[in-house]
Amino acid sequence: MKKVLTILLLCLITVSAFAAGSKETSTTSYKFAANCTWPPLEYVEDGKIVGYEIDLISEFSALTGIKMQVINTGWDGIFAGLKNGAYDAVSSGVTVTEDRKKTMDFSNPILTVNQSILVKKGTEVLTNIDSLDGKKVGVQVGTTGDFCLDGKDKISKFGYDEIPLAVEDLINGNLDAVVCDSLIASDFVLANKKYQDLLVVTGSASTEVEEIAIAVSKGNTELLNIINDSLDKLEKSGKLAELKQKYNIL
Repeated sequence: MKKVLTILLLCLITVSAFAAGSKETSTTSYKFAANCTWPPLEYVEDGKIVGYEIDLISEFSALTGIKMQVINTGWDGIFAGLKNGAYDAVSSGVTVTEDRKKTMDFSNPILTVNQSILVKKGTEVLTNIDSLDGKKVGVQVGTTGDFCLDGKDKISKFGYDEIPLAVEDLINGNLDAVVCDSLIASDFVLANKKYQDLLVVTGSASTEVEEIAIAVSKGNTELLNIINDSLDKLEKSGKLAELKQKYNIL
């Protein structure tokens, strides 16, 4: 009888341990930081956060059953938040650079972009980096649009917290051009009714093609594998192409 009781007790302990492990897995969740001023990637519409990357995160959650929360935050502190553990990932039009690889890991690319020149209609002569000499150009601080103008002493660079603020100054005649990701520039011209008759994309400020990916905390291979596996499944199912079409991403 004692032997039977011992076996039953061991079984109960094993089941309890399994249940505890299952509970821990089921309550796993991840926080994704996003600066939601970048249509069509992430933006606020009717009080809700929407966009291509926001939909991607929802698809990751649906595929894995893991809760994934998007936190709308300012760009200037977004990577510091990732480093100190406030967020598990940053999904906000993040360009993969060698410098950033030193402090964070990246998923497989979700998009490729270049740095486009956005101007008011009637000033289409501003088509490349050299044509911006002597001009006032707006950029978002800390972005690759900002970095690509570094060292260009003949260009008067003006930094903004958000690209829409730079675009407003362009419309009001305070800037000659805005340099930003091609996806963002195209959205202002093609999808935003407020600007589509006023602005035009004329060229690129850089010859480099940039890869956009999701940044995760350095060494977080668990989340990185979840994201990459999900991206692979979405690609094979055609859902990735469907999302790109939804947001007019070419």
